[in-house]
Amino acid sequence: MGSKIKWRKQKEIRTDVIATAKATGYTLYFWNALMVGDHLTVISIIDDPEYCHIVNGIYDTSNIEEWKNHRLNYKALRLWSLTYEQELTTPLHIAAGRGFTECLKHLLQRGADVELSPGGTTALHEACESGQGECARLLLSYGANANAVSEDGLMPLHVCTSPESLDCAKHLLQFGATVNGRTLDEDDTPLHVAARHGLPEHVDLYLRYGAALERQNDEGNTPLNTACSHPQPAEELGRYHHVCRLLLAAGASVHAGDQDNQTPLHMACKNVNPDVVDLLLQHGASVNTMCYSGDAPMHNILKMVGYKAAHQPERVVKALLNYGSIRVWPGALPKVLKYCCTSPRSIEVLMNAYDRLKITDAWVEAVPPEIFQKHREFYESLFSLAQTPRSLQHLARCKIRAHLGAHTHRVVPKLGLPTFLKNYLLLEFRDYVH
Repeated sequence: MGSKIKWRKQKEIRTDVIATAKATGYTLYFWNALMVGDHLTVISIIDDPEYCHIVNGIYDTSNIEEWKNHRLNYKALRLWSLTYEQELTTPLHIAAGRGFTECLKHLLQRGADVELSPGGTTALHEACESGQGECARLLLSYGANANAVSEDGLMPLHVCTSPESLDCAKHLLQFGATVNGRTLDEDDTPLHVAARHGLPEHVDLYLRYGAALERQNDEGNTPLNTACSHPQPAEELGRYHHVCRLLLAAGASVHAGDQDNQTPLHMACKNVNPDVVDLLLQHGASVNTMCYSGDAPMHNILKMVGYKAAHQPERVVKALLNYGSIRVWPGALPKVLKYCCTSPRSIEVLMNAYDRLKITDAWVEAVPPEIFQKHREFYESLFSLAQTPRSLQHLARCKIRAHLGAHTHRVVPKLGLPTFLKNYLLLEFRDYVH
């Protein structure tokens, strides 16, 4: 009895909806229902034989000023338009991109065309770009092409650029997506895309499906180069470290250079990711390879110290020196001091790589007064060396390090010395120089 009453009420609602739609203009009414995910209204309209064709309607939204804010300008909405600036979409695109699964399901059941791409992308692209996994699965199960190419030359896997799109990527691969498909403009594979956006779970997924590790894009970057070269905010450093760890564990080369012969280590130093630098060095990265502009990894990190002090650049400088990196020409140290003075620890570890320093007035002038006051104790200890030789302890450290060279990082931990002395030999920070 209860089910009959419910059915009767739904029928009354649908009758009212159709009447209202006919009175106000079904296109706008249908559009409004789509935009808010009102699947009951959508069903009521598309089930009317007179309006069933609307499931494949193409809309021009280029003159809806507040489209991005999910608001409507009803007077501006129209069906097919030949205006110069067109932003064309379909009901399927709207439902898929917004994650309205029920609306999408009903549109598909009523014959919506999964291959329509009036705006240059399919509804599957929209679902993947928005990270709508269930919508992607539905589209694929209704025959959407997992390798459809947009007008920008992107397959659906190429637009899986957020952590939320992992389920989309899984569904695409299960439905036959090409794991090594290339983008038109940059020749990127999905693995390049996942590496660029710091998506370790995507990287792991693609590797399990046989993604090519050493495939180079138009800039000569492998996925590892791509992960190391992409700008990385401090809060995302861990994600990129995880990505690099997966790629290296799978056998990615640490020596591959891009078109400018910049290796992953060059790029990790430029982005100041200490954990990635450590990882690359542990896998045999060369600390003294120079790119075509003549820069070694040490040059790259020193150029970035002043901009990324929050990334702990001192750790990168220390690691490079412990693996045998070239040092800065002593005559250039005042210039280095000028640009790196906001990171006293970077200055400390660099200065501790020399057995003697010729400190002049130019050194003092290189540090702005406000920086000097903020780190007064450290800079006073540094500038006091203008009249004082380095300590015997420091000179002994320099002698041992010079003897060990590039093996310092490996040999020192094995020496039967107290932990304090081991750390001292490996340039551990003390926040002063002596």
